[in-house]
Amino acid sequence: MKVTHLSEVLAPWVGATPYSGLLIVGTNVLALVILLLVFWLIRQWLLPRIQHFLSEYSTSKIGFLAPYLSKFSGRFSLVMCTLLFIAFKEALFIAPVWLFKVFGVVSQVLLVISIGFLLSSLVNIVNAIYNQQPFAKSVPIQSLVQVSKLLIFIVCAILVISLALDKSPTYILSGFGAIAAVTLLVFKDTILGLVASIQIAANRLLATGDWIQVDAFGADGEVIEVGLNTVRVRNWDNTVTTIPTYKIISDSFKNWRAMQESNGRRIKRAVYVDFDSIQLLSEAQLTTLSQTLPEVAQIIQDTPEQQWNNVSLFRRYAEAYLKAHPQVNPECLCMVRELAPTQYGLPLELYCFSRDKRWVPYEHLQADLLDHVLTVMPSFALRPYQVISSHQSEINHKKPE
Repeated sequence: MKVTHLSEVLAPWVGATPYSGLLIVGTNVLALVILLLVFWLIRQWLLPRIQHFLSEYSTSKIGFLAPYLSKFSGRFSLVMCTLLFIAFKEALFIAPVWLFKVFGVVSQVLLVISIGFLLSSLVNIVNAIYNQQPFAKSVPIQSLVQVSKLLIFIVCAILVISLALDKSPTYILSGFGAIAAVTLLVFKDTILGLVASIQIAANRLLATGDWIQVDAFGADGEVIEVGLNTVRVRNWDNTVTTIPTYKIISDSFKNWRAMQESNGRRIKRAVYVDFDSIQLLSEAQLTTLSQTLPEVAQIIQDTPEQQWNNVSLFRRYAEAYLKAHPQVNPECLCMVRELAPTQYGLPLELYCFSRDKRWVPYEHLQADLLDHVLTVMPSFALRPYQVISSHQSEINHKKPE
């Protein structure tokens, strides 16, 4: 089937002789306008109509893909126009044979590059859809996405070089063996990162949103990206630390995800009691404490035969207070214990778990518990130990006897 050249269709309208200057210019301009019109129709009319049709049936699932679909439509339109040019360039344009050969190579190179970017857009769309799934944070695939893009552009680079040199791709690949050692050196971190990313994803060692602590790199914060080469951590001071991915596997790090998924967040604080304030309690003191603190009355009632000292009774009161606190999780271990005596006094350690694992409520609860314990200590005739500063010593010496 013979294809009619565009110039033959245009000639009766311009009234020019075949291959005259006006006909050549008019034919080439019209052919270029046709290609641009095809690009515009696909980019601005066809694909947006398809996207709008899909979004009407699934707004929540398609709406977030708008920026990715916009890039995809532009690159798809470029691929279609390039294919149209390759298939019909001799029927649309008028040019010398050598120029057609140059345009043929350039268009083929452009087609390979545009297909590479089109496949990259598809990978981005797949990644965006995957990230909307509930298990995406537990099993990140950002590193696999980067590997896929890297392979796509490596294949595109090989094809572009083979087209530019007019050689078979196998000819280009045969030369890679000679530079394999150099390639391994150049992409050493990428290869190590790929292996580490697979291990991280398979073993669920790390995920976006995890709170990790890597002392070797000074990182302490939330993971914002798990990439092929690097893991980015936003520290609590809003700085960002970049860690090589393979270092996460080769070195040790602390992941707080288990704490966030558990029943509570641990509170472990010690109050040092001055040894000189420890004493036996008299009946009058026990009566006063029982009237002031109902928990003390219950403790004394449960063990009436015991001769109480202030530190023992205070320890049991503090434990009862922790267990009754609404923000302390009763399903987790809760106790107040004595640690080994030190030169700073007798340590009484509060050990319990907060219901709310968020940082700010956790710190507030920890402070409230410690404040209450310090506040009620004088009621038990106990003093917290405090190293006297030089300023306090001067004040004590100036006090009148």
